[in-house]
Amino acid sequence: MSANSENIQIEGTVVEVMNHNLLRVSLSNGHRILCHAAGEMRLNFIKVLPGDKVLVELSPYDLTRGRVISRK
Repeated sequence: MSANSENIQIEGTVVEVMNHNLLRVSLSNGHRILCHAAGEMRLNFIKVLPGDKVLVELSPYDLTRGRVISRK
């Protein structure tokens, strides 16, 4: 089983942009988590601003932190 199949993907809205590519994201289920931008987004200089809809990937081990993998 690959590691990516275990991850949870959920949509959310960026609430706050903080230092060092950290983002506070409000998920569609009402939870707020701390996320960082995925490496591919940083390499391609994709800007994420407050109010943007994003796709977040969560690990089943820590549901309070995630990784933004795309902007909608």
